[in-house]
Amino acid sequence: MQAFGEVIATAFSPTGTTKKVVDTVARAAAEGLSLPLWEVPYTLLPDRKRILPFNEGQLVVFGVPVYAGRVPNLLRRELQTLQGNGATAVPVVVYGNRGYDDALLELWDLLQGAGFSPVSGAAFIGEHSFSRVLAAGRPDGQDLLLAGRFGRAVAQKLREGGKRTTQVKGRFPYRPYYMPRDAGGQPVDFRRIKPKTGPGCTHCGLCQKVCPMGSIQDAQTVGICIKCGACIKRCPVGARYIDDPDYLRHKVELEQACTCRKEPELFL
Repeated sequence: MQAFGEVIATAFSPTGTTKKVVDTVARAAAEGLSLPLWEVPYTLLPDRKRILPFNEGQLVVFGVPVYAGRVPNLLRRELQTLQGNGATAVPVVVYGNRGYDDALLELWDLLQGAGFSPVSGAAFIGEHSFSRVLAAGRPDGQDLLLAGRFGRAVAQKLREGGKRTTQVKGRFPYRPYYMPRDAGGQPVDFRRIKPKTGPGCTHCGLCQKVCPMGSIQDAQTVGICIKCGACIKRCPVGARYIDDPDYLRHKVELEQACTCRKEPELFL
């Protein structure tokens, strides 16, 4: 077995769902390998700017949410600048019950290209960033139980030498980012849509603190918005919202079309 010194949990997780899964997988892997567990924050912009190089003595459980079936576009460039230096990686993606398309394969490839050695991967389900209804409450207890089992299975694989070939689901070239359509069937681009702030805002500053892009000032979105939902879902008085009709129409479509419970997929 390769000599490991520690297990690292790293997740881009604006609403906390991806972090729950990654922490559970990493904790179980650390216990299975009898190694210390550390968290390397990666959600907020300052954390992503100062992230240190990894090394070959680390097992890194690295998670991102799925946006439109892919790794978040603006995150791709940042992931390419990571320094894996031979660290062993377990890529994990979390999607909102529609589908993860090529996101897991894309994250696998991005980590490999940054110098990591991926050994296993997984796709889990979390409450959709657009909705409080779609996959509400997930990852739930059943999901986290499976995440723990996955982490222990990864540890077992590594104890046995980690030589088995793993092929995660996805195709290359990757499919284009999933594009919603308006009532007339024409593609709709949500990139310029930004949350608004209602009169109930208390100016507590929480939305500014949780924005992963550093794009909120004085409760107003002044920079790039990736529609992660953090400022909306975590506002203590519900003052943040999006009122774009195409966005709201797509949200309802997803809530109506994706009610069947999807289950995690593990690739060992």
